[in-house]
Amino acid sequence: MKNRNSNIIVMAQLNPISGDVEYNKNKAIENIKKANEINADLIVFPELFLLGYPIGDILTRYPYVVKQAEVALQEIKNITTNTGVLIGFAENNKEKFGKPYYNSVAFIQNKEIKKIIRKSLLANYCEHNDYRYFEPSAINKNNRIIELNGIKYGIVICEDAWNDFDFFEKNLYSIDPIKEIAPISDILICPASSCTRAKKEQLKHNMMRHTAKKYGVKYIYVNQTGANDELVYDGYSRMYDEKGELCAMAKGFEEDFYILNPNSKNIINPLPIGLELTLNSQKEFSLDHGPDLERTYRAIILAIKEYFKKNNFKRAVLGLSGGLDSTICAVLLADALGSENVLGISMPSKLTSPESKNDAKELALNLKISFMEIPIKDMHDTISNKFEQIFKEAETSFKKRYNQSFTQDNIQARSRAMILWGIANEFESTIPIATSDKSELYMGYATINGDMSGGYAPISDVVKTKLFALARWMNENRPQKNAIPESIIKKPPGAELAIDPKTGKTLLAEDALMPYEFLDEVIWRIENLNQSIDNMMKCKFLYEKKNILDEKTKLQWLNKFHKRLNTALYKWYIVPPGPIIDGRSINKIEFKQPIISNINYSK
Repeated sequence: MKNRNSNIIVMAQLNPISGDVEYNKNKAIENIKKANEINADLIVFPELFLLGYPIGDILTRYPYVVKQAEVALQEIKNITTNTGVLIGFAENNKEKFGKPYYNSVAFIQNKEIKKIIRKSLLANYCEHNDYRYFEPSAINKNNRIIELNGIKYGIVICEDAWNDFDFFEKNLYSIDPIKEIAPISDILICPASSCTRAKKEQLKHNMMRHTAKKYGVKYIYVNQTGANDELVYDGYSRMYDEKGELCAMAKGFEEDFYILNPNSKNIINPLPIGLELTLNSQKEFSLDHGPDLERTYRAIILAIKEYFKKNNFKRAVLGLSGGLDSTICAVLLADALGSENVLGISMPSKLTSPESKNDAKELALNLKISFMEIPIKDMHDTISNKFEQIFKEAETSFKKRYNQSFTQDNIQARSRAMILWGIANEFESTIPIATSDKSELYMGYATINGDMSGGYAPISDVVKTKLFALARWMNENRPQKNAIPESIIKKPPGAELAIDPKTGKTLLAEDALMPYEFLDEVIWRIENLNQSIDNMMKCKFLYEKKNILDEKTKLQWLNKFHKRLNTALYKWYIVPPGPIIDGRSINKIEFKQPIISNINYSK
């Protein structure tokens, strides 16, 4: 054995599976044994590691997993040595009142559970719902200190670290655990489960360096990685020194057994390219998506890999229209799953242009994914003829038939979805992919049981302008350059489902909606500034700086946006799971607006 080095801490940046206590326990034991071998002082696991985070209603529906975690904790205890272990679990609340569990961390050493530390601040916003299950603990500052080789480590658990009264303008809680614990600590340690979002790295970095500098303590943050349904955990466990300078960082978007010496020089793995340039950027809308493209790409790739692997899927089938959305999805799937596990299907109708068919085929060849072309004209005509008989009969009971409807458009989209689902049902471990993007979901510009249909929606939280930028970024940064045909990137988006009566050509999306540069800024202003129509009318959009836009047209676009948003609400509940990428989202794990609601968006 090596001589004990009293300055070694292992940041066990790992990827748990929610509810799979046996898997998480075995992974913990494997890493504890490695830490024992190097005679580390301490190994730190992410928050709630034994149960996996988020754990959700597994806790209340299947409470026996908590018992399983207790048994696992005893097994872990029995393999510990002089190397201390900090590992998260759900602890039963034995008091008469309160929620059934505490979100706790066990400190174990030399085959003894020496201390249980309970989380005090419970996140109950955005994707977090901790207060549904856990009871907040009073701050016992002395119980938060563990001492090893003369060093006092103060323990705060994730949200405990997010309430500094000097850093935040508005605080969610009346207490700040760090204020109590930092002054009596040499080093702060924060086991966490913090997912990636646009601008979150900036907030996290500045908050942690503020805390370290304010209290003059080293600050170690241990985050999980992997993905769970909609949430992607980027890892990037790290340490800041007493001056608030970043002095160690683990890898991003992957597991890392990071050996940290708080008193020596450590490896600082880089953030995604461009992201570090925005750490002090202001909160404003920008069409320069460049700094966030590598993070977006890596987050979605990891989300796809995890969703498929943890759900025992292997293969994806998707429609290739020759348009931007399905193209982006195909590239991401090929990179995440391997081209041999992706099948792209062109399903042209009578409205599909030869250019779109050629673009779809060229993309498939470039990506080396399997490809089929299945025309849907016969299918469309058969369904359309049958529907006409049905509608005439229905008219005897239901009056007021529309003079013009979207039935013909939707027959095309739903015929394609039927083919994709048929293939998924026939071939093992295969799911179809929903290709809707965030901009069009906001507008309801997507067909239920059509292009919205699938088992996973990779780009459902990515706006259209960012997708254009991502396409160019992937062409420049993937090992295979320029896999996406330039004609696809330059092509104005359109579903090729209907003819525009004004032009006699297929209807373009921006003609049906509004320019995407304007539309995406409306989304940003709603999600980040909570602005009404009146507020937005007083603001100058980026679109207005490059284009002439009179107030009447601007108001018409804003009114159209909000009218369509109101009618799209029910669709947001139907779209399949997809990774949260933006700072704010309409993903149902985060955003809940009653479908039956009536808001005056003007004021």
